[in-house]
Order: sequence, then C-alpha cells, then structure tokens
Amino acid sequence: MTARVLVALRVPGSPERAFRVFTEEIGAWWRPSPLFQFTPRGPGVMAIEPPGEDGPGRVVERLGSDKVFVIGEITGWEPGRRLAFGWRQAAFAPDQATRVEVRFEAVGEETRVTVEHFGWDSVPPVHVARHALPEAIFNRRLADWWRELLISMGSRL
Repeated sequence: MTARVLVALRVPGSPERAFRVFTEEIGAWWRPSPLFQFTPRGPGVMAIEPPGEDGPGRVVERLGSDKVFVIGEITGWEPGRRLAFGWRQAAFAPDQATRVEVRFEAVGEETRVTVEHFGWDSVPPVHVARHALPEAIFNRRLADWWRELLISMGSRL
C-alpha cells in the first residue's frame, strides 16, 4: 500500500468533454501552488503532450525561458475514461516519484472527476517537497490543492 490522496468532484458535461478540457486546456485552468511547485524557478505553464508516434506522451511545465520540465510520462490514456501519469519535482532523487490517476465517470448530466495521487511514501517526510509537514497535514493540503484545481477545471466546462 502506498500513501495516496483521493479527491472527487462533479463537473458539468460529459466525460469526453471533461477529459478534453483536462488534457487540452490544462494551461488555462491549472493554478500553481507554492507548496507543490515543480522547479525552484517558479511556475511555468502546464501542458499535456498526448501519446503518439513520438512516444507515450508527457506532462510538462513550460518555463518562461523556453525550457521544459518533464513532470512525468503518461502511463494511461483512455479519452473520456482515464488518464494516468508520473509526477515528480525537480528536487526528487531518481528513486523518488509519485503518480496520478484521473478517472472520468458519467453521473447523469455531469461527470465525476476523481484524482488519486499515489506514492508519496517514496518521498521522505523531511524532503523539501513535503515541507517537513506531518503526513496528515501534508495530505490535507495536497487534497485541498487538487480540489481547487478540479474546481478551476470545472469552471471551463
């Protein structure tokens, strides 16, 4: 069992539309957090590069200097159903990585978007990415941020 955070929120519209907004418009709705920034350079613009002939796809942050930080490779791409990807910050050691799974499920006229962020047990509590917060407080702040992100995404539907 790995440490995880689970957040679910209903948004208007179909799972297909919610998936498209999540993946194609992430740069417009993503809200950076000072607690969970990927690089010390400050926030850039999030983007999802879908899988294709060039490879499995990636989640990236494009920084102002035309540099790209790769947050993780896409490990699951099922439009309208599921998106999964690796998640790492620049300060993570090679053996430290987390992963995110996002599910899209129709609920009447709405879509339930569920985010599970797994694997934080690979990152020690004293690591800068965890801010030396007790696990319960860290998990709560991460869950609150994901909830804010889903609200922001839902406002684009």
